[in-house]
Amino acid sequence: MKVTVELSDQEMAEILELTGERKKGPAIRRLMEEALQQRRRAQIAQRFLSGEWGVELETYEADKDRERLRAQELAS
Repeated sequence: MKVTVELSDQEMAEILELTGERKKGPAIRRLMEEALQQRRRAQIAQRFLSGEWGVELETYEADKDRERLRAQELAS
């Protein structure tokens, strides 16, 4: 989909510099993709921080205990 946006010369120059692109279209596309990716990451992080999402490590404690006992046996 094509979209028309109005940017000042200064804004366009900054976008080109930030993205490292030489052409306007690819520079704006890259900036937009990076912005979307950043927002998606922020949303995922917020879900973890709020407790909406979590990670369950069912065998983590048992595995750590087993590793600790094995290390003690090897040290003896």
